Amino acid sequence: MAAMSVIGIDFGNESCYVGVARAGGIETITNDYSLRSTPSYVAFSRKNRILGVAARNQMVTNMKNTIYGFKRLLGRKYNDSQVQQELQMLPFKVTQQTDGNIGIHVQYLGEEHIFSPEQITAMLFTKLKDVSEVVLRTVVNDCVISVPSYYTQSERLALLDAARIANLNVLRLFNETTATALCYGIYKRDLPAPDAPPRNVVFVDFGYASLQVSICAFHKGKLKMLASAADSQLGGRDIDAILAEHFCKDFQTRYNIDTRANPRAYLRLLGEVEKLKKQMSANSTNLPLNIECFIDEKDVHGSMKRADMEQMCVHLFQRVVHTLRQCFKDSKLALNDIHSVELAGGSSRIPALKKVVQDVFGHTISTTLNQDEAVARGCALQCAMLSPAVRVREFAVTDIQPYPVKLTWDAATPGEEGEMEVFGYNHPIPYSKILTFYRSSSFTLTASYTTPPTHYRQSRIGVFVIRNVKPTPEGESSKVKVKVRVNLNGIFTVASAVLVEKRELTQQEKEDEEKQQQPQQNKMDVEQQPDKKDKPDQEAQANEPPAPEVSMDKTRRNSDADDGGRGTKGCAPSYSTRLLSWIISTEDKGDEGKSKKKVPVHTIDLPVESYACGLPQHELNAALEKECQMIAEDRQEKERVDARNALEEYVYDLRSKLLAEDQLAAYITEADNEALCRMLRETEDWLYEEGEDCQRQVYSECLTRLKSKGEPIKEKQQEFENNSRALEELDEALNLGIVRINFIKGARERNDEEYAHFTEEEIKKAQKTIQEMRSWFDEKSILLANTARTQEPPITVAEIRAKEQALDSVLLPILNKTKPKVEVPKEEKSKDNKTAEDQKNDQNSQGDGNDPQPNQQQHPEEKMDVE
Repeated sequence: MAAMSVIGIDFGNESCYVGVARAGGIETITNDYSLRSTPSYVAFSRKNRILGVAARNQMVTNMKNTIYGFKRLLGRKYNDSQVQQELQMLPFKVTQQTDGNIGIHVQYLGEEHIFSPEQITAMLFTKLKDVSEVVLRTVVNDCVISVPSYYTQSERLALLDAARIANLNVLRLFNETTATALCYGIYKRDLPAPDAPPRNVVFVDFGYASLQVSICAFHKGKLKMLASAADSQLGGRDIDAILAEHFCKDFQTRYNIDTRANPRAYLRLLGEVEKLKKQMSANSTNLPLNIECFIDEKDVHGSMKRADMEQMCVHLFQRVVHTLRQCFKDSKLALNDIHSVELAGGSSRIPALKKVVQDVFGHTISTTLNQDEAVARGCALQCAMLSPAVRVREFAVTDIQPYPVKLTWDAATPGEEGEMEVFGYNHPIPYSKILTFYRSSSFTLTASYTTPPTHYRQSRIGVFVIRNVKPTPEGESSKVKVKVRVNLNGIFTVASAVLVEKRELTQQEKEDEEKQQQPQQNKMDVEQQPDKKDKPDQEAQANEPPAPEVSMDKTRRNSDADDGGRGTKGCAPSYSTRLLSWIISTEDKGDEGKSKKKVPVHTIDLPVESYACGLPQHELNAALEKECQMIAEDRQEKERVDARNALEEYVYDLRSKLLAEDQLAAYITEADNEALCRMLRETEDWLYEEGEDCQRQVYSECLTRLKSKGEPIKEKQQEFENNSRALEELDEALNLGIVRINFIKGARERNDEEYAHFTEEEIKKAQKTIQEMRSWFDEKSILLANTARTQEPPITVAEIRAKEQALDSVLLPILNKTKPKVEVPKEEKSKDNKTAEDQKNDQNSQGDGNDPQPNQQQHPEEKMDVE
């Protein structure tokens, strides 16, 4: 499982979490600072980019080049009201580009650069990808990224563009509310059966910048989203802003300092009040707030109780109540239908929020989920389900579309309505529908939200042009079927368009059709079972109901009116629509339809030109190239810094050892020691002055020069220290050899038959070798003892080891010589075999239990043979 490369990313406004599927389940991985959360911060310097934890740590000192809060800028124009509201809280420079988009100005590599929010987001994704690859020890490709449930199409497309720039393959954009519900449901073993009433659970996600509420219906192996509501302008940061404003006024009164006029001081204050807010969740007493050297070297102090904070933020909690009630109303459930209420999000630990939620739903709050990591775990689960590389328990997920979508077009004939709502409020997704138009030329469809979202005033989604439409041979309007779809990512698209025509085939066309019939049948079979990895959206589409057809034919309005105003599900009844059959057939059936000859129906694919939100392909390619270039620059800078750190570390290490008498100082003369120490000091001074920004090669060459001076001293130290141990081992081998040779020699003099196989020549050879080796050992030992440590050792460890091996090559064959076996005469051998056979028979006869204690003295030969 460790080789799998599927991850789930919880992309938050303040921090990110990455979940991964492992053999033991789903877990949240840690970053290079051993933290589970990675701040959503991107910073720039004169040398490189700084991402994640390091970027946030240097925010106060590099305020104008540290970018954060960019999640709320994705997919928006500069003149957007939310963008203008966000810019009031951001210290970095943001301008409007020629196309109306947002441009973020930073100083990078000594120059001013302008990046889009998509590029900044891609940089953060690059960091998360690198962290994941380090932990998983493999390349990461597939991922699922969380998005707020209230995100519009332009925001979702912008997030997909950011993932493409970071070279990530997004299998799905997963709503945060749905990810939380999946994390809850997949581990529950007591969910009701499919034929039983569902378990309805409320999920309240109160994060740093937004509030999201959803209600899900659970059955065993599946979940269905019933309703969702959100307040995109309400989060934990709003409480921080209220507390910071209170202390700004307090400090103005007591210390006569204007905190708002000093951006760095205000950032420090926001950090301190956030800590104070977290302490209030566990303490109701009066809590202090102390900041040293706040402004003009003044230390400031303050305090606040939880009750005071709740009183200041009472209007925020009223907005929470409104959002909760709106979601409950959309679900069309009763309070008795609610099984439990689950909390998620970092700001959901506030006691006042828990009380509000409990009062609205009348249930005790449950906290079975990990409030910070539930979304990341849910995304990792969804990624594992969509990827063929991982096997997980099947769990069906049905999400909803939070905004109604309508299509508008130019009416072809007078009286034709040019508008229809194709996907209603909280419509299930993914979902497809087929619309039928009658046109004689190309036409345009404009998709937009029926009611503009409260947080996003731009209602248009995109424009889709259906090309190559031509009239029938009779000059009438052709029948065009257009398939519209909201896919897994919550993005509306015109999936395809076909021209339906009825005509007799020519003989050549009939022959071609017969030849292609079998391959087409095989193709149809493949399309019905799309690949899970490459087409997860199509797999979900295969499991959904067939796409209903809606006719736009004006000539059939009277017949539609006879239906009593019934229309297609998801479409407004006032629109003149007509539900047709999923199977294409002829329309001239009547009373004599059975006797008529059916005219074959054929379809021609039509090109669809899409003009929607998102980056154009050439801008996407340029951003991807720029990201790859910055990744290479970051890598080069890291190698340069590593080389500099290696040089700096070697300078400090060598100098400390040269000054220690028990280390290198004893192996170098005083003059050489002073010269080398002076060289090290000069190198250190150079490192912190003109050598601070040198290239990696310069540091490597300087390190090589220092090692040419320092490594010989270290090698000399090792030789002297290891020589003594090697000589001791050689002395032990010589003494052991002498003892064993003297023992063998004495045994031969006593005529001991066990040692009679050793010859006199072998004993003399061994004694001569030992004597020569002993003479060499005594000579070198005296020489080594009289050699100063500052000089080169007279003998090396390798030479001593070679002498020891030469000694073993002579002694071991002699000392380990075995006694040869004596050949037994044939007659005695046969007698011995017979005696052993008789003994075996005697033992078998004794096994019957008649003689438990046989007389062993009757068979002395057998006893000796056994022994």
